[in-house]
Parts: sequence; structure tokens; C-alpha cells
Amino acid sequence: MTTMSRLILWAAALLACVSSAVHAQGVYPNKPIRLVVPFAPGGSNDIMARIIGYKFAESFGQQVIIDNRGGASGIIGTDIVAKAAPDGYTLLMMSLTLAVNPSLYKKLPYDTEKDLLPVSLVASAPLILVVHPSLPVKSLKDFIAHAKANPGKFNFGSGGPGTTPHLAGEMLKSMAGLQMTHVPYKGGGPALADLVGGQLQLMLENIPSTLPFVKSGKLRVLAISGLKRSTLVPEVPTLDEAGLKGYEIVGWNGLFLPAGTPSTIVTRLHAETVKSLALPDIKERLSGMGAEGVGSAPAQFSAFVKAEIKKWAQVARDAGLRVE
Repeated sequence: MTTMSRLILWAAALLACVSSAVHAQGVYPNKPIRLVVPFAPGGSNDIMARIIGYKFAESFGQQVIIDNRGGASGIIGTDIVAKAAPDGYTLLMMSLTLAVNPSLYKKLPYDTEKDLLPVSLVASAPLILVVHPSLPVKSLKDFIAHAKANPGKFNFGSGGPGTTPHLAGEMLKSMAGLQMTHVPYKGGGPALADLVGGQLQLMLENIPSTLPFVKSGKLRVLAISGLKRSTLVPEVPTLDEAGLKGYEIVGWNGLFLPAGTPSTIVTRLHAETVKSLALPDIKERLSGMGAEGVGSAPAQFSAFVKAEIKKWAQVARDAGLRVE
């Protein structure tokens, strides 16, 4: 074999190796994915993460690890994702809290709009107003009257400052003219446990984690936070219907990546999210939770998040909400 022939064969082999390596690196995903939930297990973010994570694992053939990192109103977990490598292997399932935290905290360890990349709005759902059954109230009007007769004696819980339940409670206080104390927890699950135990008197919380306690008689439901009734509890009026005109707050959950993640990965994750939400079993499960699947495109979700940040900045200013 001539020297030239050897060089040609060597070059061909080298090119094949490089091509193979590039191809292997380009396959996504080729290892487990971490889906960070910045709250304790049991809340809406955790539930949505497990629903989507399970379908991702089925479709990708890779394990999706749900990593609950509760604390500081979701800031700790969100910061983990904001600072993670932008390779598609660290995801975030976050809620309305993400859009509220910039207005509640003087300084965040990340820039919400610059350090995170919105992938898709996954689902939206109203909250449900529940009270401990020891309270002598059967309706929203009963509750408001009883709370006004006992100013400062009622505590309401949430998964932390700036969470949707916190904002819903503050809105209830403001619109009804009540004196109540907010008690923050590291997640909706622990707050609900204390409500059931009688340490709290009320909560506005997501329907899926709350309804079992209502059905078992451990909590009493008074109203729904959206402007339309829930198909899960159609007999329960909205707060607007029950006398608090104009009251509306709807929670949402969305999927995010670290900024700088390649567009091909963003597109793939968005496509898988849309595909998952269209599956009959997922539709049925979301409906059973009182939630509605969305699956918006990254650009649409990005615009939505920016609008939410602006909206809740105004609400926080008007209500005088500030953590620091």
C-alpha cells in the first residue's frame, strides 16, 4: 500500500470517528434529566412535574428525576436551574411565583428574564378556598362576617411568600377588608397538613391536593377563585358569585430551561410537552384536577411571563407587599 493510500485510509477513519462522536453528542437526551421543583412535594408544581416527567421518561427512554428543592418561595430551586449548564439536562417546573418574586424581593440571585428560558406554559387552574371545619361558617358571606367579628384571629397558609395561594389570600384580605395573618411554609403540602390539623384557619390552594381533604370532611370548601365554576365541584360558587365581585386569580405552571440552551433542545422539549398534554390519559388527569393543559410555544410563553411580571409588580405595589 502506498503512502498516499495509507494517508487516505487514515483520514477516512479519523473522519468517521469524529462524525460518530459528533453524532453521539448530538443525540438528546442520552442521560437522565433532572426536573427541579422549587417547592416541597405535594403542591401543584410537584404534581405537574411528575405528570410531565413521567411522559418525558417514556418518550425519551431516559430517567427523569424529580428534584424537590423547597425554600425561599421557590428562589433556591429556581437559582439552581438558572445557574445550571444550558444543556437540556436541568429543567424547572415553576408557577406564578416566578413572576411575583421580582416584586417581593429586593434582590434575587438570578435575573428572571435573562437567566431563564421559557419552554411552555403547561397548565392553568383556579384555586379553592377551604376552611377548617371547626369554623362556624358554611359560605363565603358567613366566613367574611365571622372574620370581621374576630379581627386578627385568623391565619392563612401558603407554600411561601409570593406563591399563588399567598397572593390569593392577600387579595381576599384586601377586597373583603379582613385582618388575617399570612403564615408561609416551604410548600403547599406542609401548609395543608397544618390546616387539616387546625393550626391554620383557611387557605386558597390548588384543587388536586385539597379536594381529598374536602371529600373526607377534614376541610370545608367555600368558593373557587376563577370566574367560572370548576367541573370538579360544580356546586361550589366562585368568589365573584359569592359576593366578592371582581375577584379572580388563576394559578399556572410552566416549564423553563437555563438561558443559552440550544434551540433544538428547546424545540424538542416543547414538542414533547405538547404531545404529552394531548394524550387522553393526561387530559383526563388534568381535568380531574380542575386544570387545563395549555402547551404554548416558547415565544408565547415568554411574552406571557413578561406580562405576568408587570401585572404582579403593580399588585405588589398597591398591596404594599415586600419580603425584604
